[in-house]
Amino acid sequence: MSHSDSVQSKPKNFNVVASSSNSKFAILEHNSKNIYSTQFHPEVFHTMNGKVIFSNFLFKICKVKKDWTDKYKISRMIRSIKLSIKKNEKILCALSGGVDSSVLAHLLFKAVKKKLICVYVDTGLMRLGETEEINKIFSKKFKKIFYKIDAKRIFLNKLKNVYDPEKKRKIIGNTFIKIFENFTKNKSNIKYLAQGTLYPDLIESKSFSGSPTSIIKSHHNVGGLPNKMKFKLIEPFNEMFKDEVRNIGNSLKVNKFLINRHPFPGPGLAIRIPGKITLAKIKILQQADKIFVDELKKRKIYDDIWQAFAVLIPVKTVGVMGDSRTYDYICALRAVTSQDGMTADYYQFQNNDIKEISNKIVNEVNGINRVVYDITSKPPGTIEWE
Repeated sequence: MSHSDSVQSKPKNFNVVASSSNSKFAILEHNSKNIYSTQFHPEVFHTMNGKVIFSNFLFKICKVKKDWTDKYKISRMIRSIKLSIKKNEKILCALSGGVDSSVLAHLLFKAVKKKLICVYVDTGLMRLGETEEINKIFSKKFKKIFYKIDAKRIFLNKLKNVYDPEKKRKIIGNTFIKIFENFTKNKSNIKYLAQGTLYPDLIESKSFSGSPTSIIKSHHNVGGLPNKMKFKLIEPFNEMFKDEVRNIGNSLKVNKFLINRHPFPGPGLAIRIPGKITLAKIKILQQADKIFVDELKKRKIYDDIWQAFAVLIPVKTVGVMGDSRTYDYICALRAVTSQDGMTADYYQFQNNDIKEISNKIVNEVNGINRVVYDITSKPPGTIEWE
């Protein structure tokens, strides 16, 4: 209804259950066939009593059994993975160290163990200190099946003078696949590529209706994949949302540090630097982002926020540092609350938190002299900027 769409006429044998000021037929029900319609999204967080609507429909009307548990999901996915691969075949897990790929790696290890190879690619577009953190955790957890590839130069060269965000995502997606294919050249029987693709990735990357206007952005692991590649895909989470994957991770006893991390996009900082990407810009953004996230943890509000990050805006402004004139970049801070990432509200900071964080970034990061805070919700904005 926020899109200014509305049902204009009621079908025969349907009764009005609910209406609103701008939608006369917000909910309809058939008077005998148990058919219901809604003119809004009961599944999104913003809908009051949305879960009650679904609960009533599923358990009181449809009489569905409550057996869709995490334990059942895990056993179902493991069974599907085992049936997908042949005796001598192996799986390469694209392990970024984020929530989804980390949980996926643990699930695959439980399912196939020695048939698994985990590969972390350092794109040079990661958060400050992230590569060291991931290497420390997984080189210990998976030992002989964990590999780290340094591809910083490759990605930076591929993205040189690329401004368009859709091109960035597709270049990154293609480059990942080429790196994985090169990695497997001297290794036998690696036939599958496992990705932590989620349902929102599919929704935003592909048009289910066939209309090009409904494609929001090409996620590197969906719309950014090449038309032809040597691997078959394994994506056990592609009908799940992040909160579901976190629950699966808790059931699999995945490291809490990994489970509770804020989402981080596969293309990394490439889509948090609108316009041209340079090594200098990456370093500036890494420092600003680390200060922001570290301050959230220090102030014990990190876990209240779904996702928080900094964006380096390609615009310079005049500033004053001491008695000197500066002419540096603007840093935008983004912090949102959400349940599943499909909708989000900006986080409302209390006290002087945002002011103090802003001052710290300007004082400590060379190259930034102004900080702004993004108060756009999703919709109409997306969580990420590109």
